[in-house]
Amino acid sequence: MTYSNLNQFSLSLNHDLCAEKLINTKNKLIIQDLDGVCMGLVKNPLHRVIDFNYVKAARNLHNHFYVLTNGEHIGKFGVNHIIEKSAPNPEIVKKEGYYLSGLAGGGVQWQDNYGKITYPGVKQEELTFLSAIPAIFEERLRNFCQNQAPFLTKEVINEALNAVILVNQVSPTINLNTFFSLFADHPHLYLALQKEIKALMDELLDKAQKNGLKHSFFLHLAPNLGRDEEGVEIMKEATENDSGTTDFQFMLKGAVKEAGVLYILNHYYYLHTGEYPLGQDFSPQQAPNNHQELVNLVIDKFSPESMPLIMGVGDTVNSQVTWQNGKKIVKRGGSDRNFLQLIQDIGKGFNIDNIIAYVDSSGGEVKNRKPIKVENIDGNLIVTEGIAHPDDPDEPLNVNFVFPEGHRQYCQFFQKITG
Repeated sequence: MTYSNLNQFSLSLNHDLCAEKLINTKNKLIIQDLDGVCMGLVKNPLHRVIDFNYVKAARNLHNHFYVLTNGEHIGKFGVNHIIEKSAPNPEIVKKEGYYLSGLAGGGVQWQDNYGKITYPGVKQEELTFLSAIPAIFEERLRNFCQNQAPFLTKEVINEALNAVILVNQVSPTINLNTFFSLFADHPHLYLALQKEIKALMDELLDKAQKNGLKHSFFLHLAPNLGRDEEGVEIMKEATENDSGTTDFQFMLKGAVKEAGVLYILNHYYYLHTGEYPLGQDFSPQQAPNNHQELVNLVIDKFSPESMPLIMGVGDTVNSQVTWQNGKKIVKRGGSDRNFLQLIQDIGKGFNIDNIIAYVDSSGGEVKNRKPIKVENIDGNLIVTEGIAHPDDPDEPLNVNFVFPEGHRQYCQFFQKITG
């Protein structure tokens, strides 16, 4: 099937066109990131707010909408807690199924609308190792503050650690946004802290290997500058006006969003066809690591007759161009890039113009996003800043709908498509 009026190689600000296509398409699947997309980015994750009207709209898309986030559903920093606070009565959230279904922890924490949690493919020894990490985070951060930043009081340090250490069950995380503000007059300290945390994460990976968990974990950085030759994500160093990499997430193998796309699609097919193309026990850990192999697996295993129109929604895609010895070096990154790219290329493989939507999250408190700039060039709308680099004409990801006014504009659109 082909939706010719939604050409995946053109960019549009016509949200009504996109909404109309989704409303009139029965076989559709929306896979969406959370932070920066339906919630504003804030320095302290505990201050996140979600519009309950958006939550109700998500429930109305039952079995056609799933989240895919590196955060988690449960715990003090989980999205479930934010939803409960947004509801007129917290008790109705579980009773009436208002939780956001889908994958968290990058792809290893599955939840249905009623808050039932499972961990596909995760071993108990891996969860045990992860449970000890937050205490290690606290010790290292406290020592850094006391030794390198004596101008911080004990009270300020305690408050900062409470905000930056995310005690997640499957993805313990350090979010440095608070320290970017605290070290505003000491940018060299913030950069030193970035490097300290990166070194700590490498130490933990080494410790896991010595404990017989060599292939269990990896480090996710957000935002990042893509991956090096060994597949390790590259840290984006901070500048005076850009916090660079702020999130250091210790993740389980398989906790990558592109693998999560396959898990969601496998689940979607079961609900709508009664069969699991990849098997009932498929988990993200079983997905190939190579992008083209992921695409080929979907083409080989999934029936074209049942393939839905997929809309992928994210807010973190970037590229950086530098010159070394007269040679252009392009680094493409962003925690949403790969899953959006996979959705785009699956569409190509099935001759479906899948929708790749980008929400401008630069208006939040976090200073590591550049606002997008859309220009009309020779009759075509082009994003000239904020996603692809202007000196990167070979950018493979083709965004075809943008929301330049941020998460509120997207949430209004989202409510429209659910009636």
